[in-house]
Amino acid sequence: METILNYFEHIPSPHRALIIAGGLTIFWLIESGIPLFYFKYNKWKHAIPNLFFNLTLMIVNFPLAILLVKSSDWVVDNYFGIINWLPEMSLWLYTFLGVFFLDFFGAYLPHLVGHKIKPLWMVHLVHHTDHKVDTTTANRHHPIESVIRFLFTLFGVLAVGTPIALVMLYQTLSVIATQFSHANIKLPKKVDNWISYIIVSPDMHKVHHHYKMPYTDSNYGNIFSIWDRFFGTYMKLDTDRIIYGVDVFPDEKENSNIIDLLKQPFQKYRKPTSVEEKLD
Repeated sequence: METILNYFEHIPSPHRALIIAGGLTIFWLIESGIPLFYFKYNKWKHAIPNLFFNLTLMIVNFPLAILLVKSSDWVVDNYFGIINWLPEMSLWLYTFLGVFFLDFFGAYLPHLVGHKIKPLWMVHLVHHTDHKVDTTTANRHHPIESVIRFLFTLFGVLAVGTPIALVMLYQTLSVIATQFSHANIKLPKKVDNWISYIIVSPDMHKVHHHYKMPYTDSNYGNIFSIWDRFFGTYMKLDTDRIIYGVDVFPDEKENSNIIDLLKQPFQKYRKPTSVEEKLD
């Protein structure tokens, strides 16, 4: 574990980019072979807006990364934060708890808040208006949301007390986990169900992307599924009933256009069309 943490403490930016691109490529290939849904779409064309928002995510995070470094150094120097206040433990347990609690503050909590506060929900809608959810949907977040999520992660670093090595490890695992849970992969039901007791599985997260309530407001987890089960936000829905998108923004053409998506948080709700009402 010490070797792993040493690596992530000084991980070069090209390595991080390679890990992100590698995960995306692997899940892209897997979902092409064993898809959950057989979408009739141009996979590359569909990926363009999603990859654009992957790029804006990196652009937003790069200049802000120094804040993570400074905050991590401060909590370590001052023995501040949850994992620094606990009794002495093994490095393995220290690492697990660091990632575990960062997953709550950096992923579950901002996701939950993003659904409950109207202005934040309007920003988060960009992620939900993908009508064909696949692994490229993973980081389809409006730049404003990227900033919001970064601030929650920064708060998590201070609250949990994680050194920069754990922050980098968490962020890497977080990206891979979200690529996996969004991937259009069909796993055996029993396997997916078993996985969902530990980490967020593809079927579990697909419920969150169903186009109508109450399912949209469920299964907020990113890495660990325990947060949804503990806070009562876990729901199940047969994948055969899942319809992607959001009923108040039903236009798939607009929801595939980068300019329209950038403007989407500032648009007004629209009434569901008769097509969406029939699908429910």
